[in-house]
Amino acid sequence: MGRAKPIMIQGTMSNAGKSLLAAGLCRVLSQDGLRVAPFKSQNMALNSGVTADGLEMGRAQIMQAEACGIAPDVRMNPILLKPESDHRSQLIVAGKAQGAFAARDYFARKKALMPQILEAFDSLAEENDVIVIEGAGSPVEINLAENDIVNMGLARAVSSPVLLAGDIDPGGVFAQLYGTVALLAPEDRALLRGLVVNKFRGDVEILRPGLAPLEKMCGVPVVGVVPYLTLDLDDEDSLAPRLTAREARGVIDVAVVRLPHLSNFTDFDPLSRVPGVGVRYVSSTTDLGRPDLVVLPGSKTTLDDVRWLAASGIGACVRALSGAGTPVLGICGGYQLLGDELSDPHGREGAGTARGLGLIPANTVFKEEKRLAQSELRITGAQGAFSVWNGMTARGYEIHDGETTVSCAPAGTIAGKPEGAACGNVFGTYLHGLFDEPGVALALARSLARMRGLPESVVGAAGAVSAADHRAREFDRLADSVRGALDMEYVYRIIEEGV
Repeated sequence: MGRAKPIMIQGTMSNAGKSLLAAGLCRVLSQDGLRVAPFKSQNMALNSGVTADGLEMGRAQIMQAEACGIAPDVRMNPILLKPESDHRSQLIVAGKAQGAFAARDYFARKKALMPQILEAFDSLAEENDVIVIEGAGSPVEINLAENDIVNMGLARAVSSPVLLAGDIDPGGVFAQLYGTVALLAPEDRALLRGLVVNKFRGDVEILRPGLAPLEKMCGVPVVGVVPYLTLDLDDEDSLAPRLTAREARGVIDVAVVRLPHLSNFTDFDPLSRVPGVGVRYVSSTTDLGRPDLVVLPGSKTTLDDVRWLAASGIGACVRALSGAGTPVLGICGGYQLLGDELSDPHGREGAGTARGLGLIPANTVFKEEKRLAQSELRITGAQGAFSVWNGMTARGYEIHDGETTVSCAPAGTIAGKPEGAACGNVFGTYLHGLFDEPGVALALARSLARMRGLPESVVGAAGAVSAADHRAREFDRLADSVRGALDMEYVYRIIEEGV
């Protein structure tokens, strides 16, 4: 097997659509019979997942691996940064946490990580035909260029041709693209092989008169104009549009508390796909209202978030709603928030002790070692609205520092050991991906409808489709769009020619 040839997708800014373009290219190339793997040397995101061998990586590369039809591998994302505050992030190298670092400290050491990045890349390259690389942010943050390990610095290191994508949706795409090219160093400009106009709405013929002058100014062709496509795939970070959607779109109203350190909010995507269910994210008591279900999601910094719940008044509102019979679900950090007390003796989240919401009799202590595992939760102890889950098995993953001790019925078992907590209409678990199995989301939606005195028919059966099958359909839609928009003959040529 020969060494894989790389191609890199960079963007003019964050949220230019790099992740989905890379996923679409992964799907197209794999459909064409090539062995393809995604790669992002450094990812900054709170949405992460766990590989089969118990290592942590960003969900964007997990999603891209699925687009390739292969299992996610931590080599696809050797460096992951999980923000804990505006100035500090947890550093994860090759799937394992290395501690938390201030931005200045990480910046000083990040270039020393390049050998591990290249080792991961080279290993993947020996097993595949093509590596689709995703950059991060903008490649022309000139204050960061000297120590770059994720954009042009990586492209130079692995001799990768680069396509530069600009987001036309907010306007200014010509300035985005030309300005980025103009700021590139000459050796980096030599790696640039084409431009992509992304997220276009309307008649492309109206745009076309501007493309030729852009090509002349930038010295490279416009490889394609990719239409705006509404896809239901994992969002990477806090720029996700769904986090700003406040109005429930269905008869059944689900309110997810938007914690300041919200993580793994992709857990609730399958629930939002059930016809008749509206999932909205709330960050104030005014927005909370009287939903049919309150969800406390994952959190990267649970101690800070439990204090925010108290200060914002949302914690008191959730307790009041629960007392009035509204079901409350907590996952991972949200499960910890449901309990009586959270304690951090080792300073994992800054040390100290805080009071939880007191909705379940439970105490959480943060340990020095993080638990990372793909797991199966067999639900046996659910009560109230959640009792419809008893007998079901949910498959997902665990990422948590805390160990929670409960004195009520467990939610069920993982590997034969008690897991989670069930106390009336309150349900807590460490399992991410709870709704990914067919029927779990639909069963809960119908249960919530019955609690309202509504017929089960107000929610549809589409929620019975597995998350994996749903994503496969979305990947095919994305691939059709990318294949139709890009000059794939040219893309194949630059992959083959390299730099």
